[in-house]
Amino acid sequence: MTATFAVPPGSEATAPPERRGLTRDGVRLMTVRPDGVTHSTFRDLPDLLTPGDLLVVNTSATLPARLDVRRRDGVLVPLHVSTTLDDGDWVVELRRPDNDGPDLGAEPGCTVQLPDGRALRLVSGHPHPGRGSRLWRARAEPPVPARTVLALHGRPITYGYLRGPVRLADAQNVYATHPGSAENASAGRPFTDRLLVRLMARGVPVVPVVLHAGVSSPELHEPPAPERFAVPEVTARLVTATRAGGGRVVAVGTTVTRALESATGGDGVTRPVVGWTGLVLGPERPARAVTGLVTGLHAPEASHLRLLEAVAGPELVARGYEEAVAEHYLWHEYGDSMLLLP
Repeated sequence: MTATFAVPPGSEATAPPERRGLTRDGVRLMTVRPDGVTHSTFRDLPDLLTPGDLLVVNTSATLPARLDVRRRDGVLVPLHVSTTLDDGDWVVELRRPDNDGPDLGAEPGCTVQLPDGRALRLVSGHPHPGRGSRLWRARAEPPVPARTVLALHGRPITYGYLRGPVRLADAQNVYATHPGSAENASAGRPFTDRLLVRLMARGVPVVPVVLHAGVSSPELHEPPAPERFAVPEVTARLVTATRAGGGRVVAVGTTVTRALESATGGDGVTRPVVGWTGLVLGPERPARAVTGLVTGLHAPEASHLRLLEAVAGPELVARGYEEAVAEHYLWHEYGDSMLLLP
């Protein structure tokens, strides 16, 4: 980044806004443009966009993707289920007992006991085989779909900055309809039904993509692993038409940006697609389709910052984060928001 920053003490959102006396859309919203920065509330978003702009949201719903499993030495540890592969294998992250980071000492062939008594065997590192991997391809013995186990024994993934339990409903966006994400596509969390209606009444259509977000890397700051996604035909057509007509394509979050950019060719045309994406955006691969971005606030080392720069450029992103520090914005999935309009 052009400028560096540190998250000030006390700047982490430790609970959903509803438990802090706010509504979902009552969190703060900073708008960052080349000509300056303004501060408002998320419910003011319709007034910050222009009729003819297009807003794209991720309708993936969050799964209860944390399981408590038992290692061979009898110690109970968290297991985060990132996704399932086309052959039915699981992709998982084995955590340390205190949940302060991934267990990088696991080896191929290690097994843990699932809550239903089955064994889960680590087969190979994912997406690259090898020891010391954060994510693992794993296989339940006897076989069982990951979602079956999660439905019975799972709970939402949380990290150390959160205080108190988080319900699955807390981790869902109001428009989430396609279960499959390990973690909430959190940029969209402040939206409410009423806010979506106001956007459409303003002349800002809201259209969907699906990208099932895997387990993030808040400790190691690795780029995202391949993720399953779909860009529908109507969304692809409207994205291309909006760009051609001079409107802005505003992505709600890094997941939407990854999906749209994975569906957009070098000719700038966005096409319908269903599959897996391993695309990692950055200055060397700038955005082709997305021209605006609604986002939460990410840690200084997060790989997501490179994606923000691919859309808005390093100077605009640096300016936003400097302002967020100065104005005491709140970080992480239940914190405040930023609207980047380069």
